[in-house]
Parts: sequence; structure tokens; C-alpha cells
Amino acid sequence: MSTMMTTPTGEPTVRYTFDRKLKPNAVKAFFTTIYRNKKAFIGMIILLFFLCMAVFGPMVIHLNMTVQYNERYQGPSLHHLLGTDYAGRDTFGQVVYGSRDVLLIGFFASLFTIIIGVIVGTVSGLIGGKFDTILMFITNLFLTIPSFPAMMIIAALFSITDPILFAVILSAWQWAGLARAVRSQIFSLKQREFIKVCRVMGLGTGYIISREIMPNIASYISISFIQTIQGSIVASVGLMLLGLAPFSITNWGTMLNLAIQNTGGIFNPRGYYYLLAPIVCLSLFQMGSIFFSNGIDDAMNPRLRTNS
Repeated sequence: MSTMMTTPTGEPTVRYTFDRKLKPNAVKAFFTTIYRNKKAFIGMIILLFFLCMAVFGPMVIHLNMTVQYNERYQGPSLHHLLGTDYAGRDTFGQVVYGSRDVLLIGFFASLFTIIIGVIVGTVSGLIGGKFDTILMFITNLFLTIPSFPAMMIIAALFSITDPILFAVILSAWQWAGLARAVRSQIFSLKQREFIKVCRVMGLGTGYIISREIMPNIASYISISFIQTIQGSIVASVGLMLLGLAPFSITNWGTMLNLAIQNTGGIFNPRGYYYLLAPIVCLSLFQMGSIFFSNGIDDAMNPRLRTNS
């Protein structure tokens, strides 16, 4: 907003001031908008379920990985909610323990992707010129290389022993698309009047980025974060299914690999529960991610928020 002031000589001048206060009901407005969007609300419930399962599940459920052949291929019961696998081990417990690795890999892969992509896209879009040309040349190189085959080669060359290393490998070929998208957003925002006013007023680049540019692309970054988690989990499960990164026996991808190789799960009806459990969990998580991202833009972008 602006206020009229006068100089010592009596000439009017305008002083611009900015409201730095955050709305106290911002969180409430976010969840209210999500609740009104039924798909987004259902997606949030599904994602919260998997988050609670990954965080609190291993604290509540005891998993015994000792081989017990006399209990193998049992069907669902009160003692074994999803039956047992080819070695008599509880399938539900493996799904719960595996969810922690799966979500950790997806979260860190998405976090690294967002950090690299946003930094590269913002710097390239703001500076422009030859620097932009060099950064986009590197970005295009990563875009032209097929991501999944590249991940397969790296996963086969390196010994993956923890979720963080796995996340680094997955994010190495996912940041490029985000960087180009953020760069395009920055180029568009640079031409807006409020950015030009900030520059005329002598406001620093840090202020313009943090207070003017980032709030305008926050919803897009949030959607990209959810979608990147979704894609990273699919990629990690795929690599483990192929046996290229079997660092955890309870990971959903490893469970699928063992179900196919050790139980003939595709052909053996007694192994269907062990085969289908990780598939159903993966499908539900993907559906939850898609549904939740459906309402993020409405919830985080005030210009799209509708009052009812």
C-alpha cells in the first residue's frame, strides 16, 4: 500500500509500505480448501495413513523374519492380517516395515530434486544471458538421456546401502524438467509490474526472490514435490523389483522380486497375498498423491481460492 507524504519544500511524494504480516488463518484456510475438494481430502487421508504407518507402524508391530516353513502360505487371519510369505513370515509386518524405506527414499529424492531444480531454474531465469545458455545446455543434456535406464546403470555400478544414496541416484535425473519449468515461470514473472516496481524502489534480489517470486510459484513447487515423491517411489520399487538395489528385504520392490522368483507368485495362487500386498499399497499411495495434488493449487494460490 502507499501513503502520501510531503518533502520539506512542500512537494508531495509517495512512500510505499508492504504488509509483512502473515494471515493468522492461513493454515485453516488451506485445510478448509482441501476439505472442500473431495478428491484432495481423500488423497490427504490416504497419504496421512501411509505416513503414520511408516512412522509409528514399526514401533507397534513386531516383525519376526525367522524362517518358519510350517506357517508358509497361510491366508489372512487375525494373527496374520495379510497371510504369510514363502518362508512363513508375516506379510503385513513386512509391508509396514517396508513403507518406511519406501517413503524415505521418495521424500529425500523429491527434496534433492526440488532443491537442485529450483536453484538452477531461478538462477538461470533471473541472470539470463550466457549463464542461462550454459545452464540450459547442461539441463537439456540430462533431459535427453533416458532416466530409468541411466538409473539402472548407476544402481548396478554402485552398492546402494541406504535410502539417502538411493535418493541421490534417483534425483540425479529428475531435476532437469523442474529446472526448465521454474525458469519459464521466472521469465514470465520478471515482466510483471510488481517486479519492476520492486527494482525501481531498489529492493534487493534476495527480497524479490523470497517475497515476490517464490510465493507466486509455491503452489507449483508443492505440486512438483508431491509428484516427484510419487515418481521416485515408482522408480525405486522398479529398480528393486529388477534386483538392482536389494538393500532392504522388506522394501515393496524387493517383496515383489521375491514373490516372483521364490513363490512363482504370478502362477501360484497360494502366493497371491504376498504378491498383491505391495502392489495394492503402491497403487493406493499413487492414487493418494494424485488426488492430493489435485487440490494443492487451489489451497495455496489465493487467486484461485473460491469462497463458498
